[in-house]
Amino acid sequence: MFLAHGCLDINASVKAARFVRFCDSFNIPIITFVDVPGFLPGTAQEYGGIIRHGAKLLFAFAEATVPKITIITRKAYGGAYDVMSSKHLRGDMNYAWPSAEIAVMGAKGAVSILYRDQADVQKYEEEYIKKFSNPFPAAVRGETFSYVRITYTGLCFSKGIFKISHFEWYALFT
Repeated sequence: MFLAHGCLDINASVKAARFVRFCDSFNIPIITFVDVPGFLPGTAQEYGGIIRHGAKLLFAFAEATVPKITIITRKAYGGAYDVMSSKHLRGDMNYAWPSAEIAVMGAKGAVSILYRDQADVQKYEEEYIKKFSNPFPAAVRGETFSYVRITYTGLCFSKGIFKISHFEWYALFT
């Protein structure tokens, strides 16, 4: 048995796309908890068509007309974050826990590329974490609606669904 450690692979992308389409067809709101470090690397995934199957998930979220609420719990890196009902895909409400990391890639990998010839890599890694690996810069850029404490997550979901559903009714009659 192989564990992907939260990475999106071909099977996960196809299964999630089917689930999103199912929820959309029966008008069920979609609540997404995001903890994804990226797509699973490897030649087997690439030969199997990870880009095509990842695009199915991207298209399913982009095409869904039901309320979409997303909470980023831990890691949200790169293209896999964009695929998981991000604000870029017209997610209605996007929240992040204080422990969330929203970035292009992890701090260790990014620093090893950016500062490969430098001696004090630890200093640059701490700077990267402070600058990018928290939910506050993403909230400033508008990628998340706001950050929320873990204990208030349920309240945010209920308020979010209420706001979205009432906004749709209001839009119908104006």
